[in-house]
Amino acid sequence: MKIKGITMTIVFEAESANYGESVGNIASLKKMSRGKGEQYTYISRQALSYNIVEQLREPLAGVISEGSAEKGVIQYSKECTIKDFPELDFFGYLKTQKDSNGLKRSAKVRLSNAISLETYKGDLDFLTNKGLADRINANMNIAQSEIHHSLYKYTITIDLDEIGYDDSDSSNIIDLDFEEKSRRVQKLLDTISMLYRDIRGRREDLKPLFIIGGIYDIKNPFFHNIVEVKDNSLDVKQIKEGLFSQIKADTMVGVYKGKFDNSEEIISELNATSVPDFFDSLKKRVKEYYESN
Repeated sequence: MKIKGITMTIVFEAESANYGESVGNIASLKKMSRGKGEQYTYISRQALSYNIVEQLREPLAGVISEGSAEKGVIQYSKECTIKDFPELDFFGYLKTQKDSNGLKRSAKVRLSNAISLETYKGDLDFLTNKGLADRINANMNIAQSEIHHSLYKYTITIDLDEIGYDDSDSSNIIDLDFEEKSRRVQKLLDTISMLYRDIRGRREDLKPLFIIGGIYDIKNPFFHNIVEVKDNSLDVKQIKEGLFSQIKADTMVGVYKGKFDNSEEIISELNATSVPDFFDSLKKRVKEYYESN
């Protein structure tokens, strides 16, 4: 099989989509600092993969708890394999076994954190349970929650040649047929194209507003560090400078026209189509790839 991989960098818009530890009565967003201390919120790759698995609508692998209550390890059941469970195929597994190194499969679908493209300014939302408190004439408890509405960026890479193949257990090597491999990847792309996240009574839309990528011989997240948005304009010049000759012909771009202030520039300079057309074209290329093998 030809060694091929998909890489896509995606920009979407969301609000307060991943919280970490609370500090007192303040629910704190997950954040990181850059430069001179500017803070950026992020949605962890674990949170993104959780939502992808949840929305794939494929059978979920069974899990077990090994060890004592204090030192127990929750892991996938030993009987579960990639044959029946795409989540194991995509995101890998570790199955410990006594007196051995166990069974391990690395992720074939890799995600970065989704990092905000706009800095966090310290905004807080004040929360109360007034509706319930008024029913019994009780005093209200006030809580605070950090809030941040921003554009976010993340990158996903998919090892096409390793989807549907697992030799971690030499006594049970699995190699699915190309039709099933193609179906799984296409369904994954459909899920990413309409991804959302439920959090604190809200449903946040994580579908791409801008996306760039394709199928390549080199499995590298080429675009992750060159896709930037400033003042609601995408840095087109930086992206064009990063289009090396060996990847340019295979690269596609999708954008929602009018979402960015320089949408016309994006369309003309990067030959961008609509986001739905991007996914339709990529799914077609995935099908052709597996059919050619």
